[in-house]
Amino acid sequence: MPRARRVDAAPRHRRRGATPPRSIPRPAPGPAAALLIARKRDGGALTAAELDGLVAGFLRGDVADYQMAAFLMAAFLRGLDAEETVALTRAMLRSGDVLELRSVRRPKVDKHSTGGVGDKVSLCLAPLVAAAGAAVPMISGRGLGHTGGTLDKLEAIPGYRVALDAARFEQIVRDVGCSLIGQTDRLAPADRRIYALRDVTGTVESIPLIVASILSKKLAAGLGGLVLDVKCGRGAFMKTRARARALATALTRVGGASGLPTTALLTDMDTPLGLTIGNALETKEAIAVLHGGGPPDLRAVTFALGAEMLAVAGIERDAARGRDRLARLAESGAGAEVFARMIRAHGGDARVVAEPDRLPRAPVVVEVSAARSGHVHDLDPMALGLAAMALGAGRRRAEDVVDPAVGIELCAPRGVEVARGAPLAKIHARTRSDAGAVAGAVAAAFRVAPGRPRAARRVLERVG
Repeated sequence: MPRARRVDAAPRHRRRGATPPRSIPRPAPGPAAALLIARKRDGGALTAAELDGLVAGFLRGDVADYQMAAFLMAAFLRGLDAEETVALTRAMLRSGDVLELRSVRRPKVDKHSTGGVGDKVSLCLAPLVAAAGAAVPMISGRGLGHTGGTLDKLEAIPGYRVALDAARFEQIVRDVGCSLIGQTDRLAPADRRIYALRDVTGTVESIPLIVASILSKKLAAGLGGLVLDVKCGRGAFMKTRARARALATALTRVGGASGLPTTALLTDMDTPLGLTIGNALETKEAIAVLHGGGPPDLRAVTFALGAEMLAVAGIERDAARGRDRLARLAESGAGAEVFARMIRAHGGDARVVAEPDRLPRAPVVVEVSAARSGHVHDLDPMALGLAAMALGAGRRRAEDVVDPAVGIELCAPRGVEVARGAPLAKIHARTRSDAGAVAGAVAAAFRVAPGRPRAARRVLERVG
């Protein structure tokens, strides 16, 4: 069985008495790290070799957690220039394995989303792009806070395993066309440790640190191209379009400078994407897209991102033709067939693709009704995401366990006319008490008013 080649594998340079790999300079000792931190604190720039040494020293324990936390705060306040961002990305990449996926002959392309409420795009996008002829080796994450995670949605499928070794991952990508797994301990291990510090030190929002975190993992996956879904709005990490554009620009620039052709779409997250929030509910909705159905906004975002992926892969250069091709693959069921094969290869119950009701279902469903007649002018994605999290669909802390069955189903998306007493949403809960605890917040998330609101676009602009 073909195996991915290991480059600068982290365990090799952690063995007692081992010499660090040549591509990683000897780590900066504590006092040297202090000098680098002070220089960045004062607005100075660090060299690639210095950033390599800082990251390697952190992994070896020569640079303490509190020193790395101090560096992250200095980088947050003073920023990193373009060269520093590229250098930090490469240092984090070289902290672990780099997959090559040599046995995969198709063009290899992936998508990364910055996350939002109801974002289940990866589940329908990867099989459709694979059905169009590309290979999609996707390394995904779990949800935290009000945003859901792709791995949690996949694990709503009975038996689906997200933890695979590199050889099995490569085999599935080669044979099926796509594989969605979680980040392993051997891919960009520096990112995992550094992110944990960013999460508790208030430095998550730094654009250069976000860029290094995202791209170090994607570069480690052996890609030939990357498409980014940078979301903006109340339910997104980036609240404003300008801030989202700045992140997309930095990601595409650093991706290109690192040898990875990268483009980005800015997409709207001022309301939830699709009609469901919660892991099994969202998986069911993604399956509907693979059968030619699903909500129009979810289809639009999926096909727009897929067209970008086909263009990066050199399969379909024209965006309109790419979108049409993916729509036809959904209508024909070709995407659903690929998804079923992938689920089976991951040990999951592939029958859910033809029979989505096999997915976990909550024992209690409670309707939330409209207090007045009118059109739905607004749905607050943050309020709905937090309500779903309170039901058990998300995590407050990384160690929390999610309930795959619970969540919120939207009966009246933005623009729909409703009568007084008509259902706005359905709460899928473990108990009636759980549903009652969030019913008020769910009702308050909807704004019903006279007149029809202006139509809103999901795909805002392209960067890169």
